Amino acid sequence: MPLGRWKKAAPLVNDEAEEGSGPGPGVEDGPGASRLPTPIRPRLVFHTQLAHGSATGRVEGFGNVRELYSRVSQAFGLGPGEIMFCTLNTHKVDMDKLLGGQIGLEDFIFAHIKGQTKEVEIYKSEDALGLTITDNGAGYAFIKRIKEGSLIDRMHVINVGDLIEAINGQSVVGFRHFEVAKLLKSLVKGQPFTLRLVEPLKAFDMISQRSRGGKPASGGQLGTGKGTLRLRAKGAATVEEEPSAFEEKAIEKVDDLLESYMGIRDTELAATMVDLGKNRRNPDEFAQAIDEDLGDFAFPDEFVFDVWGAIGDAKAGR
Repeated sequence: MPLGRWKKAAPLVNDEAEEGSGPGPGVEDGPGASRLPTPIRPRLVFHTQLAHGSATGRVEGFGNVRELYSRVSQAFGLGPGEIMFCTLNTHKVDMDKLLGGQIGLEDFIFAHIKGQTKEVEIYKSEDALGLTITDNGAGYAFIKRIKEGSLIDRMHVINVGDLIEAINGQSVVGFRHFEVAKLLKSLVKGQPFTLRLVEPLKAFDMISQRSRGGKPASGGQLGTGKGTLRLRAKGAATVEEEPSAFEEKAIEKVDDLLESYMGIRDTELAATMVDLGKNRRNPDEFAQAIDEDLGDFAFPDEFVFDVWGAIGDAKAGR
C-alpha cells in the first residue's frame, strides 16, 4: 500500500484573507466601525501520492491536464515526463479509475511513474492485435485494455498500463492515442514488428495489471457527487455539476463506438461529441460541428452517423 496517510483534501474555499491584504470593498475601518467579512476567493486543492508509495503532496493552481501533471511532478521532485498516468482514489493500475477530463472535487490523485523498459518483438499473424489505446492528455499513449484471447493476450509479456514508447524504432511520444492506434492498425499482417514499452513502477502488492476489466465506468465520474473540475484541451478548467443521466448514458455509448471503430477509449472526447450533438437538429448539422471542432480525428462518415444515433437513443432512454 502507498506510504503516508490518506488525508481529506483541504477546504476547497479558502476562507482566510490573503496575507497583507487590506479591507475589502465596503469595509469600514476605524473605531466603532462595522466590519463586513473579507471577500473570499475560491481555491481548489487536491491531495496526491505516488502509486508505488510516498508521502502525501498537494496540488493546486492548474488549468489543464498538462499543468496538473507538472504540479504533481513538482510536488515529488520528479523530472519532466516521469509520470505516465494518474488514477483517482486507488493506487492500482485500474483503467476504470483513470484521470481523464474530469476530477471529482474530493478525489485523491495517485501518480504512476515510469518503471522498467522492455522491447517486444511480435509476429502479426492476425489483423487485430486486441489492444485498446488511450492517452494521458500530456504526451503518452498507453494500453487501456487487452482483449481476452487476442494475439497480444496470448503473449503474456504485455500488460494493461504499459506505455507505448516506440513502434518499430519510431518514437510515438507526443502522439495522441488515435494516432498510435492508426499506426498499429497499419502494420502489415504476416510481418514482425517491435514495440518498446515502459511499465508503471510497481509496489509489492500491485499484481493486477493483467486484468482486462469489464465494461469501463462511464464518464470518469469518480467523485462525491458535489461537482467536478472539467479539464479541457482548449480553454480554462471549470467547475461543473455532475452530468445528467442522459449525458452519462450517451457518453458511455459514444465511448463504446470509439473503441469499436478506432481502438481507443476517451471519455473526454466522448463527452465533447455528446455536447456537440445534444442540441443539433439533424445529422448534417452534427457532422458539420464534428468536422469544425474535431476534424483532426478524420472520423469516417459511418462512425459520425452511428454517434448521432447513439445520442438519439440515449435521449430516448434506450
